[in-house]
Amino acid sequence: MQLRLDFLTSDRLPLLFCLIAFLLTFLVTRTIVRYIRSHADSDAPRRWWQPRNISAAGGTHIHHVVIGVVLVLLSGLTMVTLTINGGVPEMTVAATVFGIGAALVLDEFALILHLSDVYWSEDGRTSVDAVFAAVAVAGLLILGFNPLSFFDVGIWEHDHTLAARASVIALAALTLALAVVVLFKGKVWTGLVGMFITPLLFVGALRLSRPHAPWARWRYTSRPRKMHRALERERRLRRPVVQAKLWLQHVIAGEPHFPDDAQVDEQLDREIHAAPAPESQAVGV
Repeated sequence: MQLRLDFLTSDRLPLLFCLIAFLLTFLVTRTIVRYIRSHADSDAPRRWWQPRNISAAGGTHIHHVVIGVVLVLLSGLTMVTLTINGGVPEMTVAATVFGIGAALVLDEFALILHLSDVYWSEDGRTSVDAVFAAVAVAGLLILGFNPLSFFDVGIWEHDHTLAARASVIALAALTLALAVVVLFKGKVWTGLVGMFITPLLFVGALRLSRPHAPWARWRYTSRPRKMHRALERERRLRRPVVQAKLWLQHVIAGEPHFPDDAQVDEQLDREIHAAPAPESQAVGV
């Protein structure tokens, strides 16, 4: 069986190298940070090759997101300049640097979001979610999927009548409206991938909302049976994800074992909750 790489055209090489650089940088960064944390309490003198935190004058800790922002700005400015007369090799180099910088930024995305160093806390999981989302988008682009692909339909290119153009615009508006509904229901992944594969948006818009999402806050707080269904569905779908996450944490910690049910239930209790009622309902208005 021969692997076909027809989708890997030369114009997608910069994106491919960007994705590879992004993944490698994220993995290396996480490994280094974990190594530094595990040796933080050691009194043994550090050797020159051992990773350590970067500090400025006065002992100010420099987070690697700062380095990432600098690399993203420099590579972004370079790519904007290269769009005029740049070739694929130059764009590939700039895209690789951009991938490195983007990984450093998104690895501490939770720090930017919360304006607090929550790297190892539960809120720090936002950084990992942001990285997975970026990888998913880049992978879909490399495979040839285009966001908002309804603008590429043949009717738009070949039929310039008002009715044809109006139908495409109506389809675009419908798709964007579905994407908004899906996001309000807390289904970020469905909304993200659905922008590339439109039928997923219809599925996400028709299915129950996640219990903590804005849609559940507006629509389910006065409908306890529907909120209960949403909570039960969330626990059922999140359970294997939580099990895999806890198992991976044990493996990284050097204690590989499958988490027991009590530990999984405890984690689910922390993660899954019903959205609070809107203020108008809370005060009985």
